[in-house]
Amino acid sequence: MQVSHPLPLSSRFADPEDYVKSLLSFITTSERFQKLCGGVHILDFLTKEPDLYSAVLPREWVHWFQLHDVTSILDLLMREDLKVIDSLRVLSDIPSSGQRRVDATWRGAPCPPSTLLEYIQMIRKHALNQDFKIYKQRACTNAESESGPLPRHVAVGMKPKKIHEVENFVKYIGSLVSDIDGSSSHNITHVVDFGSGQNYLGRALASPPHNQHIIALESKQHNITGAKIMDITAKLAEKEKIMRNKKQFRKDSRVIDIAQSLNGNMYSEDGPCSARPLDQFSTLTPKAHGENGIIQYMETRIKNGDLSDVLDRVEPGFLSQTNGATSGPRLMVISLHSCGNLLHHGLRSLTLNRSVKAVAMVGCCYNLVTERLGPPTYKIPSLRSSNLRLSETSAACDPHGFPMSERLAKHKHQHGEGIRLNITARMMACQAPQNWTATDCESFFTRHFYRALLQRIFLDRGVVGSPLDTDFESTGRSPRGWTGAGPALTIGSLRKACYTSFRAYVRGAISKLAEDPVRGSEVIERLHSLTDEDIVRYEEQYKEKKKELSVIWSLMAFSASVVESTIVVDRWLWLKEQDEVKDAWVEAVFDYKQSPRNLVVVGIKKWD
Repeated sequence: MQVSHPLPLSSRFADPEDYVKSLLSFITTSERFQKLCGGVHILDFLTKEPDLYSAVLPREWVHWFQLHDVTSILDLLMREDLKVIDSLRVLSDIPSSGQRRVDATWRGAPCPPSTLLEYIQMIRKHALNQDFKIYKQRACTNAESESGPLPRHVAVGMKPKKIHEVENFVKYIGSLVSDIDGSSSHNITHVVDFGSGQNYLGRALASPPHNQHIIALESKQHNITGAKIMDITAKLAEKEKIMRNKKQFRKDSRVIDIAQSLNGNMYSEDGPCSARPLDQFSTLTPKAHGENGIIQYMETRIKNGDLSDVLDRVEPGFLSQTNGATSGPRLMVISLHSCGNLLHHGLRSLTLNRSVKAVAMVGCCYNLVTERLGPPTYKIPSLRSSNLRLSETSAACDPHGFPMSERLAKHKHQHGEGIRLNITARMMACQAPQNWTATDCESFFTRHFYRALLQRIFLDRGVVGSPLDTDFESTGRSPRGWTGAGPALTIGSLRKACYTSFRAYVRGAISKLAEDPVRGSEVIERLHSLTDEDIVRYEEQYKEKKKELSVIWSLMAFSASVVESTIVVDRWLWLKEQDEVKDAWVEAVFDYKQSPRNLVVVGIKKWD
């Protein structure tokens, strides 16, 4: 199973070890990277003194950014050919005296500063290559090699993005299983899907031509119920035929109708009769073994990589037969966009369970990854979701969190030992700046500007305290993920109408905060005298800062490609550190334009 390129690297590196050394050196020594990935916070943008924009960026950058719009700046950062950037840097480095100087230009304006070009080179150099090349299947059976687009009845319920992901990942997993079966003694019997949700992936794998046996692990019962219904549409299951006494059935139906009319709700617990949940009166019977794969659903909440409980619940029909005797299962654990630590649990299942022979997992939601080295940090308030960790874990270092590998956990650098990424850096790693359109940029730059300006109002009116001083030069990051003083005010998403103007945004945000049982009355008291004229005056006073905020946000998102690469490389390194693992690699399995979290981490256990 040895692959020629275990990491999708820039051609500028000789091998993975050369890359890892350079990556660790860059992220621990580049103060500019540290400021842009963890040290810059949108809430502080209009409240810090001195001005955050000029404090973080070199003066030559600030001057050059004034000459171009944000779209052009994004083009330079992410889309300009590296050969052009290399040549521009050579020209910009030519001294003004001595040899003849050639005045380099870019898009009709002066050449970008050499230090900016160098930074762009370093980020692009250390970001893993996420280009998706049309998948070339490994050794496959004829049936698998002929597999095309997902059949319509299997793709039911999927949006185009999901169809692209499932279609490509199913081919990848199907070929990977065939390759493992053909080159080792593992002979995969079951595919375990971590966090199966509506089971789009498992349903496609269980359908022809793959016919895999699927164990779908999901924590929410309503997802399992919905998935079972779609299994019928996909012809993987048949609705159970129930024989009824028609007279008794009609009598029961009349009782339900009476209960509904009396209580206004046929599911009322107070009525004389309650209807049964769907999965109690509409069970699903798997089709005959051999026609398709089989799907077994398990409602479970995965807290680590130990699957002993799952293995105990595998149905007898799922176990393989060898010479008439039943043998234990041989599992491949997979996931399509496992949130946070769920991917870590999946990787660890390879070493914690003898039956797990391989893993192939695509992660997402890096902001929900916990922290091994602590102290834990949280998403900045303006972008915080409802998926927060429990308060009782707020002071704990999580052994299941980042970094997984000892290589990163024990790496010594000028600030101490171990690689830490705070919540701001991890949240920015979830962005997809290469996919941003002009419309997208205008929308979310406006939202971020509104939230930063509202924070200025909060500060002036005494709702929040002054930002804490942060020594960017020595730490490069805030330990909590933002630098505000005191408890943070969470606003989150508002109705679309609230983003039509700054006045509408402020009024919508205040109305939402007023509902806060803890600080709502305080907010109302301190902002009761804020007039519409005051709000308009703030917007007029700070309107020139919107572009500066947009530039900073663009630089943060661009730089965070290295944060994502660091997280993915850490997972690969962890696999390489395990004695049980024979091979491990990372590669892109989706088109970035359709699914930017497209890197799969694969691990294969040593042969028995």
